Amino acid sequence: KAAQLHPLTIRGTEVDSHRFLSLQVSSDLSWSYGWYLLFGTVMLYLLILHLSKRRSSQRSPNPQETELDLWFFIMARRQEAMEAARRKMQEELDAKAAVFKEKHKLQEEEKRRQKIEMWESMQQGKSYKGATTEEASSSQTVLKPKTDKKPLRSTGTLTDDRRQID
Repeated sequence: KAAQLHPLTIRGTEVDSHRFLSLQVSSDLSWSYGWYLLFGTVMLYLLILHLSKRRSSQRSPNPQETELDLWFFIMARRQEAMEAARRKMQEELDAKAAVFKEKHKLQEEEKRRQKIEMWESMQQGKSYKGATTEEASSSQTVLKPKTDKKPLRSTGTLTDDRRQID
């Protein structure tokens, strides 16, 4: 004979044996593995949430992210421009320093040459500016004193002074 399932009676109500059995198994599982089931359910929820965010971000970019990327791009361009300006200014400064160094070197060479000339003129018994004064005196013409000047002071009497002033 086939096993017949008879309805169970619990406190005056009839319950199917299948239904009772499923309730009994679920209550046993919740008692034994309750924390594991709770933890598993929370983890499943977080996994689904993470996957849905990831899928939505792949479909359409977030406007805040594109704005942030644009801001980073602009900042990178500004930094590159500042670096180029710094390099240009450094090159200009290096060029000016090279010109200054060359001028300084020429001035030092001129001073050294003058000291050598001075030393040679002193060895010949001339003054240290002897070479330069000889060249200057040969180029100048000899000036004659003027004779028609009035004397500033007279040697005579007061009347003599009046005659000379008139």
